Amino acid sequence: MHYTGTIWRPPYEAASLLLEVTAGCTHHKCKFCTLYHDLPFQFRMSPLGDIESDLQEAQLWSTDPIAMLTARLQGTPRPKPIQRAFLTGANPFVLQYKRLMDIAGLIRRYIPTIQTIGCFARITDVAQKSEEELTSLHRAGYDGLTIGMETGDDEALRFMNKGYTAADIVKQCRRLDQAGIHYSLFYLGGISGAGRGKLGATATAVVCNQLHPTRIGVNMLTIYPESELYQEILRGRWKEESEIEKYKEIRTLLEHLEIPTQFAAFGASNAFQFQGALPEEKEALAAALDKIIETGAEDALREYRVNLRHL
Repeated sequence: MHYTGTIWRPPYEAASLLLEVTAGCTHHKCKFCTLYHDLPFQFRMSPLGDIESDLQEAQLWSTDPIAMLTARLQGTPRPKPIQRAFLTGANPFVLQYKRLMDIAGLIRRYIPTIQTIGCFARITDVAQKSEEELTSLHRAGYDGLTIGMETGDDEALRFMNKGYTAADIVKQCRRLDQAGIHYSLFYLGGISGAGRGKLGATATAVVCNQLHPTRIGVNMLTIYPESELYQEILRGRWKEESEIEKYKEIRTLLEHLEIPTQFAAFGASNAFQFQGALPEEKEALAAALDKIIETGAEDALREYRVNLRHL
């Protein structure tokens, strides 16, 4: 398989076929991000020949000796068919409509058991597609996009150079809703800065309540020295929230959400991980967050943050 640099995927894509179709990020301007700093280029598309070669290799999964042994140990006669592909890279959905359709065609040709195709996407990637193209992409299998909205706080979006506004998030995700393409939104706890966490959380809930995300995932802002945001802190232009303030922020977001969705915190950036359905498990999630806040274990949480070598 062709893989370049660190391969990032959401936790819920663990069982998906990871297919590299891009590497790097087309935007590459978010002040907090260091995920693709290990690449010697900003963005690159994979040749279709490499993608086809990887699909041919993935075809062998059902007869791979190790996969056969693993299946028997799990009590099944043979490996389960691959049912989902996750296209890797920071935002593969930026690819032109024809390219995405060509990739879907290759996937169907070589692994017809795959039913859906997911990937990371930026709000600006969705904006480049027409309504007809989005609907056609959904019919071709594209479903379950993961979008790092980060926040509905326009001031924070501008400062962090996200390249879109809260209104853009609403507009483009509504277009996904209309096309039938499901999506998960990721919120970045702490992105609004010290003293503004609850404001950012409330603004984000206003955005999310107008949409239909499958899940709202929470990541906690972790600042690394190689990031531009670290330099902004040194210049005195931005101040990080305390760890307890971040959890108060997440508690505020949860409190103001009024839509049915999954609410989750998973991944290395979260010292405490949880997941539950809204509205059914809202009270239980709130109680769990309240317990974290009431302990006031700022030093322990901060130690976790500073010792987190990589996300």
